[in-house]
Amino acid sequence: MSESLNWEREGRDWPHRHASRFIRLGDESFHVQMMSPVGARSAKELPALLLVHGTGASTHSWRGLLPLLSTRFSVIAPDLPGHGFSSQPGAGGFTLAGMALRLKKLLDNIAVVPQVVIGHSAGAAVLARMCLDRMISPRHVVCLNGALLPLRGLQGEVFSPVAKLLSRSALVPRLFSWRASKPAVLDRLLEGTGSRIDAAGKQLYGTLIGNPVHAAAALAMMANWDLRPLAEDLPQLASRCDLTLVCGENDRTVFPKEAERVKALVATARVIRLAGLGHLAHEEDPGRVNDIVAQLSLT
Repeated sequence: MSESLNWEREGRDWPHRHASRFIRLGDESFHVQMMSPVGARSAKELPALLLVHGTGASTHSWRGLLPLLSTRFSVIAPDLPGHGFSSQPGAGGFTLAGMALRLKKLLDNIAVVPQVVIGHSAGAAVLARMCLDRMISPRHVVCLNGALLPLRGLQGEVFSPVAKLLSRSALVPRLFSWRASKPAVLDRLLEGTGSRIDAAGKQLYGTLIGNPVHAAAALAMMANWDLRPLAEDLPQLASRCDLTLVCGENDRTVFPKEAERVKALVATARVIRLAGLGHLAHEEDPGRVNDIVAQLSLT
């Protein structure tokens, strides 16, 4: 049986390891990174900001952005259930509703009420679901290349059934991890996002993808994802929060035109396009994303 990522082994040199803590919620546990301005008297005196990564990623994806944001916010960044160093969830834990509920319990446990939330790709969908279900009431929701709508056409009809089929096999994640651990294959996977990240980032993705348990969690998340109810509810966000849709113009995973589709549903949404950046825009140029967040009004 494959082992999950080990904090004392794979996590030994994890980005911002000093900011990590593990929080147990019943039979499950979250790996969370928390960072506040240097010299801050109390994290509770600062506006809280929640970061939620996308499918197959982890807190490592915020390695450049986290310290920038923490000059103004008390930042909380968890590994999603089954991802990175968070434990595998129980029944329903890989569904959109299941992940939203678990993040809500985590926030309650650490007594955090976020005023700003930032989600990347599928992480944006989790945050949108939490807002719509009144689990959180942030002033601002920032979606970074957000995957908020169902796939269209043949891709949408085929993707989910295939993911469900593959997720039932214990062998598939092993084969994927073995294959993806090869440098040339990993390079092609990352290039397929339209982003170019540094060597350290590639190595971290290699560590994650090379672990069959993490790979199985990513596959299970895709297999259990149903965005149709979210798409029906999205118009309600217009009255719940300020929505900013940030899209990398080179994104090959969630095409920029998807942000315009979301804006058509949420009329008050603002679209910001980042020239030269892809799906992992926040890793390519964290400074540009930080500048966008710095312009949000909290008054």
